[in-house]
Amino acid sequence: QVPVVESGGGSVQPGGSLRLSCTTSRRTFSRNAVGWFRQAPGKEREFVAAISWGANTRYADSVKGRFTISRDNAKNTGYLQMDSLKPEDTAVYYCVADAGGYVGPARYHYERWGQGTQVTVSS
Repeated sequence: QVPVVESGGGSVQPGGSLRLSCTTSRRTFSRNAVGWFRQAPGKEREFVAAISWGANTRYADSVKGRFTISRDNAKNTGYLQMDSLKPEDTAVYYCVADAGGYVGPARYHYERWGQGTQVTVSS
């Protein structure tokens, strides 16, 4: 199977921005929702955002107005634009895919997971 691969993590100061990318096979990407979860040290993995094939989106309350999820179906790539980053956004961010039309926070719907990319927000 072609893996789900994230990129774009790194370190940034509070108030800064980062853009995460996620690529996978056309078979996995096509007609399926793509999303992002994150896990901070000592905390449970939590839903961040998801977007359907038709660009319907859903966000966690903690990131609404600061994060934007999008996708380029021609490139089999999803994106998470993160602005106004806060220290509490520090976590490993995981791209998820292959949930059919589901766009929401339940982890069990997402069959494919990436290995994660670290995002650190610190001054």
